[in-house]
Amino acid sequence: MQLAKDAKRAVRLAKRVLKGRRAYFELRNLILEQGPLPEQRFRVGVYFADSDVNIYQMRQWYAPLQELSKHWPVLVLARNPAGARQLMQESGLDVAFVQKVTDLERVIEQQPLDVILYVNQNTRNFQMMRYGRRWHVFINHGESDKMYMTSNQYKTYDFALVAGDAAQARLSKALWDYDVDRRTIPIGRPQADHLGGTPPFEPDERTVVFYAPTWEGDRPAACYGSVATHGEALVRELIATGRHRVVYRPHPRSGVVDSEFGAANTRIIAMLQEANQQDPAAQHVYDTSPALGWQLSLPDVAICDISAMVYDRLATGKPLMVTRPVAPEAEVDEGGYLSVCEWLDADQAGDIAAVLDRVIGDDAARERLGTWSQHYFGDTSPGAPTRRFHGAIEGLLAKADEWRRRQTAE
Repeated sequence: MQLAKDAKRAVRLAKRVLKGRRAYFELRNLILEQGPLPEQRFRVGVYFADSDVNIYQMRQWYAPLQELSKHWPVLVLARNPAGARQLMQESGLDVAFVQKVTDLERVIEQQPLDVILYVNQNTRNFQMMRYGRRWHVFINHGESDKMYMTSNQYKTYDFALVAGDAAQARLSKALWDYDVDRRTIPIGRPQADHLGGTPPFEPDERTVVFYAPTWEGDRPAACYGSVATHGEALVRELIATGRHRVVYRPHPRSGVVDSEFGAANTRIIAMLQEANQQDPAAQHVYDTSPALGWQLSLPDVAICDISAMVYDRLATGKPLMVTRPVAPEAEVDEGGYLSVCEWLDADQAGDIAAVLDRVIGDDAARERLGTWSQHYFGDTSPGAPTRRFHGAIEGLLAKADEWRRRQTAE
C-alpha cells in the first residue's frame, strides 16, 4: 500500500516538474517578444506570487486594471513561471517576471512603484512587503461573507480597497483594534462596469440559469461547495424540463481536495454534453472562459454557493439563490445578505424548476436585492465603481507624493 502511494506521489511530482519546465521555456520566449520594460514608468504594481492554478484571482481584475493603466500604467510582478506565462498571454497588462528576490529588487530600483496591490493572502506576499516607502494595498479577489473576508491578515497591509459598508462593518466586528475608517477605502465593484462579452448561444424563450458553485474548500469551516450535494440533481432536473438553459461555471479548483467533488463535476459536464447532443437547440454551456461578464448580467436567475460569486451577482440586482451548505462544520455568517437571501437546500434540488419559477416571479425579493446591493457596493450606476477605484489610486499616489515631499524637506 505504501509503495503504491509513494509511486503515485512520484508521478505527481514528475508531472509538476515537467509542467514547470515547459512553462519556464514558454515564458522565456514571451519575455523576449515583450522586450525590456521602460524604466521609471510604473507607479502602480500588482503582486502575484501564485501559479496558474490561482490565476482566476487575477482574471477578475484584468479589465479594471487595463482601464486604470490608461491613466496610471500598471505593472504586474509575477513570481511563478506558470503564473507569469498565463498573465503575459491573457491579461493585456505589462508583466515583470521576478522569480528571485534579486529580480524583485532590480525592478524596484527601476520603477517608482508607489502603490502595490495584492489580490490574495499568499505567504510570499511578505517578500514584497518588506520594502517600505510605498503603500501596500489589499484589493482581494471578490466580495463575500466567507470567513476569508475577516482574516486578521488585513492588518498587514497599509490599506485595503473594500466594496462598501458591509465590508467595513464585517471587519470592524471581527478584528480587534483595526481602524476601519482610516485603513479601508470603499470602491464598490469596478468589475461591474465590465460585464460584457457575447454568450455562446442565441437567446430565446428558454430561461437561462447560471449555476456557479465554489470548490469544496481546504478546511471543514469553509466547506461551502454544492457540486456533490446539490449540483447533479438540480442540473439533471433543469435539463429534463426542456425550457431551461444551464450555464455551468464550476470553480477551477473543484476536486483538488475531495475527489468526490471532482467526480460530481465531471458527471455534470457529461450531462450537459449529452443533453446538447440529444437536443442541439438546448445550447447548455460548460463555461471555462477567462472573462466573467455576460454570465452575471444575462441569466434570468443565478444559483451560487457562499462565495464572491453571490455578491458579484448581487451587484446586478437580478434574481439569485444561494445553496445552503450541508456540512455542519461550515461557518455561515447570516448577519448580512445571507440573513434574507433565497436559500436552496439540498432536498429542494430535485424540484428546482418550481423553486426557480417562484424566485423569478418574486417582486419583493427583487426589491430586497436592490437594497442589499446598495449596502454592499454603494452606487452601482454605470461608471461609478470605476471612478471610485481610480479615485482611491489617485489618493494613494497623492499620499506617496506628500510623504516624499516631507522627507525631502527634512
